[in-house]
Amino acid sequence: MVQKILVANRGEIAHRLCAHLRTLGVDTVAVFSEADATAPHVAAATDAVGIGPAPVTESYLRIDRILEAAKETKADAIHPGYGLLSENPGFAQAVIDQGLGWLGPSPAAIRAMGDKVSARDLARQHDVPLVPGSDGLIEDASAATAIAEEIGYPVLIKATAGGGGIGMEIAKKPEKLLKAITKCQDRAARAFDASGVYLEKLVVKPRHIEIQVLFDAHGNGISLFERECSIQRRHQKVVEEAGSPIMDAHPGLRERMGEAALRLGRAVSYTGVGTVEFLVDSQGNFYFMEMNTRLQVEHPVTEMVTGIDLIEQQLRVARGEKLQVTPQMQGHSIECRIYAEDPARRFLPQPGQITRLEWPEGPDIRIDSGIVTGSEVTPYYDPLLAKLIVRGDTRSDCIARLARALNDTRIEGITTNLSFHKWLVEDEAFLQGDLSTTFIKERFNP
Repeated sequence: MVQKILVANRGEIAHRLCAHLRTLGVDTVAVFSEADATAPHVAAATDAVGIGPAPVTESYLRIDRILEAAKETKADAIHPGYGLLSENPGFAQAVIDQGLGWLGPSPAAIRAMGDKVSARDLARQHDVPLVPGSDGLIEDASAATAIAEEIGYPVLIKATAGGGGIGMEIAKKPEKLLKAITKCQDRAARAFDASGVYLEKLVVKPRHIEIQVLFDAHGNGISLFERECSIQRRHQKVVEEAGSPIMDAHPGLRERMGEAALRLGRAVSYTGVGTVEFLVDSQGNFYFMEMNTRLQVEHPVTEMVTGIDLIEQQLRVARGEKLQVTPQMQGHSIECRIYAEDPARRFLPQPGQITRLEWPEGPDIRIDSGIVTGSEVTPYYDPLLAKLIVRGDTRSDCIARLARALNDTRIEGITTNLSFHKWLVEDEAFLQGDLSTTFIKERFNP
């Protein structure tokens, strides 16, 4: 029986987990670096343990210190949140080997989905559509050239490990291919300690749409519908919606994508929450990208439109319970990620101290925050400060409520991307739901 959970994370997700799990009747343990000693997630937990200096390599990525903290506080399970060690199969296995509960999928499932080449192979075997590309890792320059010529330019070079913009390069013409491959390999080796890459046809102006899935340990699985995640900078999401505006134009697409995501989850005997990510073109064709074997940053929009608490469901699965929820989508929800970054300077991080903080209030407005007035935003960590989530009966209602909520938000002392979000909710293409992963690059001119 899971009764005390150590949250192996920091920031807004650690705060949400430490506080919310306690409302579900579970004691929580926060871990913190020296830089986070006074962070909100520390105060929200039942117990808290310092695990090292500010750099993540000396604190939040130290498996030994996290396990030691669990033993010291008599925690009986660990929740990894997202990022950091959340998709590290070695960490999951170490937790299980210590006799602790793990609020996530099996190490085998994490490993299978974490390697993008093996994930593509599984998708191919289970009739999940794939973007045309190499069948495996690129072995040499001649093989890369032959594949690129076969599938046609532009092509996307992707690292088999890791994620986001760090592991991607685009080659628009043959003479750029080898340089792009080398650049991607070098960057992946530094960031992920794995230099393998593969090729995909670049889908021009796609939407990034993901399916939230939930499985118990008894073979039951459900889709909790889609999230539209096309508003991105540096291949990283900034705004997410549930559902996607494209679904009305393509009857049956939601169901087909949900079924494909569930097939992939069943292929690895998945348990808990996970997200299968797809590219979708203008004709409604969808292609598998990857599966994230953890809770997503953007999970609140799914909770807002389904009424299903995903963290509670993770807890129930960890306790061995069978799924007892039947999801229905009601209304529309949008999440704005609020970062300490400057939209006018290519969204570069902006550390500093928060001198004033005011959040909007009202029905169907939710704030998931890792900051308070006086918080110091350091250069050591991802600059995500909080998430502003709203819900409306329709997408138009939701956007109107979001605009009011953004105008009622005050963050002073540091530069944030609030100005971008205020611009976005007045942009005509956004209002019409005309979205793609190139949206910011093509339309935002600060």
